Amino acid sequence: MEPVIGLAIGRGTGPELAAVFERVLGGIADVCGAKVALTRSERIYHSYVSLKAGAEAERIRESTREDADHYTQFCRTLAASGVRAVFRTAINAQSLYLVRQRLQAVKIDAITAPGASLLMVRDQAQGFYTGENVHLPGALVRTMTFSKEITEKVIALAVRRARQEWPDGHIDEIVMAYKFHLLDGALDGWVAESAARHGVQIGLFQPDTVNRNLIERGPRPRTVIIAGNEWADIMHVVLLDRFGSERQENRCTENVYLHPDACGLVEYQTVHGSADDLAGTGRVNPMATVRAAAAIAERHAGCAGAVRMVERGLTTLDHHGIATPDAGGRHSTTAVVDALLDALEPVARPVLMADS
Repeated sequence: MEPVIGLAIGRGTGPELAAVFERVLGGIADVCGAKVALTRSERIYHSYVSLKAGAEAERIRESTREDADHYTQFCRTLAASGVRAVFRTAINAQSLYLVRQRLQAVKIDAITAPGASLLMVRDQAQGFYTGENVHLPGALVRTMTFSKEITEKVIALAVRRARQEWPDGHIDEIVMAYKFHLLDGALDGWVAESAARHGVQIGLFQPDTVNRNLIERGPRPRTVIIAGNEWADIMHVVLLDRFGSERQENRCTENVYLHPDACGLVEYQTVHGSADDLAGTGRVNPMATVRAAAAIAERHAGCAGAVRMVERGLTTLDHHGIATPDAGGRHSTTAVVDALLDALEPVARPVLMADS
């Protein structure tokens, strides 16, 4: 039975990048001799720009809720049917964070720096980015929650993924970046209990302290940063640039859902947003989407070596100066993808020599 991958599309450059994803995933599968099927959400979700176009506040609230309700149910349906991965293009952040709150999402990105590896774990399930808005005359009140249950789930996932990243079990440092001074000491206690439960040491710091330490000495060789989105959303791109020499246009990440309704489903996304100003121009950078397709092909579609194969193809493109304008090239999105698919070659498997 062929694996099934979910596909959810937002406005802006979403339709163009969805087409890139389909072509690259299919191209990888062909090279690897694999079969893969896609199941699409029938709804095209709003970007922030499309949501605001000519809409009053009440209609924006309704559309935000409708998109969130639909995508939440789509993910639940995928998980219930055994689908283990979904690729989603960028959608309106307010809708997205309602989904992340409901399904208890955690974003994971491993950033490699010279002499160090930084595992970033973004807590997207609680805090200011989640919550509900109440509109009052001349004011908006936003309420949000932190909970011991979610904190434990996030820490448990971070420790588990760190031990997968470094199988020998050695972790130099686990840091949590939260505005814990605003939480009456509750978060301190939850973190201490969880650290003891998992047999690790966790340093809970204010975000500015984490920033200062990273500026002064950089990450230690094996560092885990668990962070609330209040800090991590801003710092993710900075950390990619400073320690990974990466741009967000080239990067994809994964979101793991911890709620039982979607447990086992992993969502892949580009780090960049919907880029509505580039929609329909053929100039959107496809690199992040290409890498998402490779990761999904290798991890969820039985295409062993797909990531390495695609990275070799991207190196070939770089040597020939094939890139979109934002990356210093003169090529269209389609031309870049065409060249990549032409460059894909199977990754040779090591030959095992028989004993003489």
